[in-house]
Amino acid sequence: MSDTPKRVTILAKSFSEAAMEFHRSKMAAKGYRMEGRIEPHAFQIIDGLEPPKDLFDGDAYFAVTFIKKED
Repeated sequence: MSDTPKRVTILAKSFSEAAMEFHRSKMAAKGYRMEGRIEPHAFQIIDGLEPPKDLFDGDAYFAVTFIKKED
């Protein structure tokens, strides 16, 4: 199994920051393509049987996921 993750998700405070990350991190050269759209998300975490709790003080972040291209 490779140490390279099949999916990488980047969180950013703005659409522009998320969109530029593909180029800044040279994701294409690393064998990744963008999956889906860049959209704002609210993030929550579940710990055991407790109700979900907001992450990042409930602020929405733009999320973009890169997926490793099949060889």
